[in-house]
Amino acid sequence: MPAIHIVTDSACDLGPELAEDRGVKVVPLSIRFGSEQLADRTELSTKEFWDRVTTGPVMPQTAAPSPGAFEEAFLGAAGDGAEGVVCVCLSSRLSATYEVACSAASAVADRIPVCVFDSLAVSVAQGMLVVAAWQAAGDGAGLDEIEAELAGKLSRTKIYGTIDSLDFLRRGGRMGGAAALVGSMLSIKPVVEVRGGTVELESRQRTRSRALAYLTSKVSNAGDVDWVGVMSGAAADAGELVAMVREAVPGCQPVVVELGPVVGSHTGPGTLGLAFETTSRP
Repeated sequence: MPAIHIVTDSACDLGPELAEDRGVKVVPLSIRFGSEQLADRTELSTKEFWDRVTTGPVMPQTAAPSPGAFEEAFLGAAGDGAEGVVCVCLSSRLSATYEVACSAASAVADRIPVCVFDSLAVSVAQGMLVVAAWQAAGDGAGLDEIEAELAGKLSRTKIYGTIDSLDFLRRGGRMGGAAALVGSMLSIKPVVEVRGGTVELESRQRTRSRALAYLTSKVSNAGDVDWVGVMSGAAADAGELVAMVREAVPGCQPVVVELGPVVGSHTGPGTLGLAFETTSRP
């Protein structure tokens, strides 16, 4: 194992298999359906989540992990012989998870140094930062070097999406600049951007097909990219977006993920997202 271990939270749509293969510890957030509270990915699978959302009357809510959950992950790394931990958290502007992880890092500082990195991202974009941290740790990088690597990659990462309903964003209090859309959803298909860690309105498209074409244009006009990710929240037309991206960006093999419960609780079914990182140049 590398000297630096990697921890993240379950908003990271890396996939349990990829996380396990890389020895990444995933700390679950909680998903609430009314009075019922379930640990993301351990007590509630992504499929079970979307089945509930699309068929049930109760809208889900999310809650950050406890400091104890992060402390357990950090001390577990120390027990496994790690010299330090990098913890990649979902955007601090969308969740208290980052603050909780920072508190836990302070509590274990006498046992193991922990760098808590605010990804200002979600889903596959957060996941690719986790992969980058794991790769850098495997190459022997230290905490400061990994943090600098992640900061550089974050500055080149873009995240866009189109959603079917504003109800989930509105009720979850995650709308940001997208609040300007209230009252106009019936006539448009909004494209939102995770910008500076918050959800902002990026554009208004008249149809779903135009929204998908617009998302595709974002990556096709971006120049060289290191990776492209497609995020689907129970969206029937996810395959269409994947095909459009492959056609628009020759040689591209998008990383396709199902939006997990943490992000899906705030965007709802029918969400399609696109994320990518532009290639760094000397």
